[in-house]
Amino acid sequence: MSKKILWASLLGILLLTSCASRKNIVYLQDMQPGTKYPYDTRYEAVIRRDDRLSITVSNKNPELAIPFNIYGGTFKVGTDGDVTADASTRVNEKGYRVDVDGDIDFPILGILHVEGLTVSEVKDLIKEKIEKGSYMKDPLVSIEFLNFKYTVLGAVNKNGTFTVDGDRITLLEAVANAGDLTDKARTDRVAVIREVDGERQMFMHDLKSKDIFESPCFYLQQNDVVYVEPKYGKRDREDRGWQISTTLLSIASVICSLLWVLK
Repeated sequence: MSKKILWASLLGILLLTSCASRKNIVYLQDMQPGTKYPYDTRYEAVIRRDDRLSITVSNKNPELAIPFNIYGGTFKVGTDGDVTADASTRVNEKGYRVDVDGDIDFPILGILHVEGLTVSEVKDLIKEKIEKGSYMKDPLVSIEFLNFKYTVLGAVNKNGTFTVDGDRITLLEAVANAGDLTDKARTDRVAVIREVDGERQMFMHDLKSKDIFESPCFYLQQNDVVYVEPKYGKRDREDRGWQISTTLLSIASVICSLLWVLK
């Protein structure tokens, strides 16, 4: 009798396993081992409205850089000639916000138009204006994004808005951060919705193809929206039909096996 119970238990486990949903998603199916697939390794994010930037200016003479590292504050010169910034007016922790006109208000230099520029281009702009104004020679400018974010929606396991440390994240990394695709996802209909010249544009991708490396959206931009289209209509009905048929066959097989064991 114990053998019959063991067989029944094993067949019960088989039934539960056969009824479980399976996700068979293979990315980048057309990539070949040993073949090189180049992509832009020097990519830089483009600065847009509502970005917040951390900007720091330094120099081999630190006192010369202090006026450029305070946000609307003051600095003072001590009796020994040392220049210090008022502790209450040091660099704003929230950084410099790019306003609706694409500008930032930078200490000493005033209004700078940065929208549409890369981080390197803004560094060069600030460095050029500092040197042109004879404020210091060979300034070092460091810039980081403080609020780089993107949104993932649709047939993924975790919808939501995500933030990035820095300014580089690929479409594949974004999908992975969202918990990967669900079994209802269409891998050939992964859209990136992006603002281009004041208008929203949609770029469609097939995650099974190596062509994703050549997409302008391989690296995401600030405020991009990734939408993974779920299966609808005929494809969804075919999937349900296949699952139901497989389940019924599994149940019939288990019933027959149980009857044989009991006899």
